Amino acid sequence: MLAPAYLRHFPDSLLSLSQRRLLLFLLTFAALIILTGIGLRSPWPADEPRFAEIAREMVVSGDWLIPTRGGELYPDKPPVFMWSIALFYWLTGNLKVAFLLPSALSALLTLGLVYDLGARLWNKRTGAIALLLLMLAPQFLAQAQKAQIDAMVTAWITVASYGLIRHFFIGPAWGWYFAAWAFMGLGIITKGVGFLPILMFLPLWVVHLRDQNLFRTSLTWPCALGPVVMLAVVGAWLIPMVLHVNGLGTDEALAYRDNILFKQTGERYADSWGHLQPWHYFLTSVIPALWFPLPLLLLALLRPVADTLRHRPVVLVQLVWVALVIVFFSASPGKRGVYLLPALPMLALALAPVVGTQKPARWFQVLLTGLHVAVAVGLVTLGLLAWADHPSLVRKVSDYSTDPARLHDAGTLVLILGLTWLATVVGFWRSRPLGRLFLAMMLTWLLFSTWGYRILEPLRTPRNILAAAEQGLPPNAQLGMIDFREQFILFSKLDFVHFSFFSSLQEEERNAWRWMGEDQQRYLLVEKGLPLSCFTTEGAKDLGVAHRERWLLLRPAQRQDRCTPPAQVRQFRTQTPGQWLD
Repeated sequence: MLAPAYLRHFPDSLLSLSQRRLLLFLLTFAALIILTGIGLRSPWPADEPRFAEIAREMVVSGDWLIPTRGGELYPDKPPVFMWSIALFYWLTGNLKVAFLLPSALSALLTLGLVYDLGARLWNKRTGAIALLLLMLAPQFLAQAQKAQIDAMVTAWITVASYGLIRHFFIGPAWGWYFAAWAFMGLGIITKGVGFLPILMFLPLWVVHLRDQNLFRTSLTWPCALGPVVMLAVVGAWLIPMVLHVNGLGTDEALAYRDNILFKQTGERYADSWGHLQPWHYFLTSVIPALWFPLPLLLLALLRPVADTLRHRPVVLVQLVWVALVIVFFSASPGKRGVYLLPALPMLALALAPVVGTQKPARWFQVLLTGLHVAVAVGLVTLGLLAWADHPSLVRKVSDYSTDPARLHDAGTLVLILGLTWLATVVGFWRSRPLGRLFLAMMLTWLLFSTWGYRILEPLRTPRNILAAAEQGLPPNAQLGMIDFREQFILFSKLDFVHFSFFSSLQEEERNAWRWMGEDQQRYLLVEKGLPLSCFTTEGAKDLGVAHRERWLLLRPAQRQDRCTPPAQVRQFRTQTPGQWLD
């Protein structure tokens, strides 16, 4: 059974393969898990519709330098991730396929690097164990199957870490050293934090001070040229962007430049305005669940890990770097679980040689088996409660759909997942608990990315609302939206208008009132209960429920006779953005 067991229990039939063939086998297996489901679902909120729409607009407009969201400049993130989705959309013509490919391929690259570095530092068995440990952590595969930036920036940071470790512990390898800095630059123009591998120089320097003979030929003056390479990569995007923005000279363009260079970097880190969490958030809420079971494994192998740290400085460097990344993100008031993903590959790699040679404390196996059984029982119970129409579950599903059959569909899936977990623990009772857990997790991912996608697709997109809005409207009608949400524009088959993502609700409404008065074929999509002063909801068309809200369609008849004019006229029109659905 393929599982991250201890080195002496790793399948002999696989270990008889050459290093390259073993890597090919493991990546094929990983691709089966990661790529399954691509093309079966649409972009889901919160982030996926935004990135998919930006990429779609790049392809349609031909302007790839400055990202736009619904025709308005998008200053929150650098463009590399959106470029990758746009490239695959341009190549395939299928947005359902294109939007998930960059994260999936980035995850496969990360796995390949972890295996190769483990094989070079120790042997192919350790490389394989590191790869499988990484796949076991829920956060890694979850991000591999999402269109968020984090899987890609993790890949670039892993390339950089790979390059530094190859240079200092296997090399000298100056090509890999400078490649590491180049990928740090690429990471910066992907999500700002691509510089994180620089923190690795702190433990590297400490190790060098402890043993002056280490790095004698690799820690020399050419190392100082690394930052130049990083800045050159950043400059390849930054200089054309600044020149283009300065050439435009508009307030919106200059605000884009200042926002992406200052507000979304240092200001966001030091004085974050969103996702505010206490300093211990990662330690208490993220790592125990999303990195499970790796933190428990580290505790269960504490003594052999401590011995390894004394004899293998590369493990010390990796673990200290992981700790520094956690400290770095913990120091910022704004925290999201995905921020820590770049540290996960190095943790798996640091644990692999110890997992391969040492047996963890007995409590680890007992606890892992108990948790496995608890998850199985919990899922079976939840599935049965869904079929019994438990009131709390009925209320929960009603936030997304008024169809009671949706709850039974979800209950069936959860029940099957519970039975799968139960079957893996009973059927493989004599196997290692870590192997049983791995098997259960992989089957769970396959079921979720096929059957689960089919159930969730109508609940995670607003297509039902937009289809109801489009019914009876002429093809030349325009659909506007107050309190703009990105997912709605992506799924609209009519021309879609919004009134600036950065405007206040009051300004959006005033601009919408002005816009509707210019033509009789203009309609507004609004959330029920939204406080409106320029429109009345009396007589509005009820469109149904999506994203935990009920939606209404406002016609010209709902437009008040008078409304305070907007302080600034702002409206952005996108022509038939939902054509990709056909």
